[in-house]
Amino acid sequence: MKVLQIRSVSIRYVVGKKEVRAVEDVSFDVQERDVVGLVGESGSGKTTLAHGIMRLLPPNAYFKNGEILLLGKNIVKMKENEVRKYRWKDYSIVFQKSMNALSPVHRVGEQMKEALLIHQPNLSDEQMMKRIRETLDLVRLPSRVIRLYPHELSGGMMQRVMIALALINNPKFVIFDEATTALDVVTQGQILDEIKKLVKDLSLTAMVITHDIGVVSEICNKVAVMYAGRLMEFGPLDKVVYEPLHPYTKALLKSHPDFLEPGEKMMGIPGNLPDLTLPMKGCAFAPRCPYAEKICFSETPKPVEVGERVVACFKVKEVERT
Repeated sequence: MKVLQIRSVSIRYVVGKKEVRAVEDVSFDVQERDVVGLVGESGSGKTTLAHGIMRLLPPNAYFKNGEILLLGKNIVKMKENEVRKYRWKDYSIVFQKSMNALSPVHRVGEQMKEALLIHQPNLSDEQMMKRIRETLDLVRLPSRVIRLYPHELSGGMMQRVMIALALINNPKFVIFDEATTALDVVTQGQILDEIKKLVKDLSLTAMVITHDIGVVSEICNKVAVMYAGRLMEFGPLDKVVYEPLHPYTKALLKSHPDFLEPGEKMMGIPGNLPDLTLPMKGCAFAPRCPYAEKICFSETPKPVEVGERVVACFKVKEVERT
């Protein structure tokens, strides 16, 4: 069963007299129980796509084209009051900055009660408290957290509260947006372990957004690689990570110590992201790509199926041989 179907989605930001092409013609599917890692450099469009899926884009953003079918419903065409019936109930998101996402003047328990009452207004106080305690227990937080304010919690505890809020209505699909950002290394590891356990125990279908492909390799079974708002490569984790076919995927892996051969030097990616306010001709990665030829600068490669994968590159065969 396809939980999420993204079809030719393009999202724009209007900034003054310019438009930022934040997401450009992205398409892929997420099957039931898939955990898809959405990976790429900062500015690649990952969070914009996630907020588009949740219909939480800022006022200066809009869908240029495409559709997003979430549990069979095209949320792009929905009115806001329709989206509210499903958001946080059927699908939810864990934001990357828990300190900013939680209300500083309300206790954790009050915020969790509100999340429940929006979709289950007939619950009794006893039923609500039971569900809140169960959800906090899922993320290994003691029930005393119910009485605390966010400023009384550590960074790791706040992140666990955000995960609990995302899970409290038993959603079928959850987005984890940079869920370990701004946490120390030890706490990052603990949160990743929690997410892995939750995904397994609750049979969640999830999307994990990160710039760290090492995180993806720990949690996900599929990977979507984005660059400058475009999808470069999509497929099973073992294929994408260990047999990359797109030059950008290959470069990302070369810049991460976990994927280097013994004695192999870590390599940065030369150059910078393109200006997304300008019309883009050809492949977005061409100016930084060691395999680029004339066609790469004049024509935009269309995603093509290569075995179990989808790759947007004219030079797939050359990359495969290296």
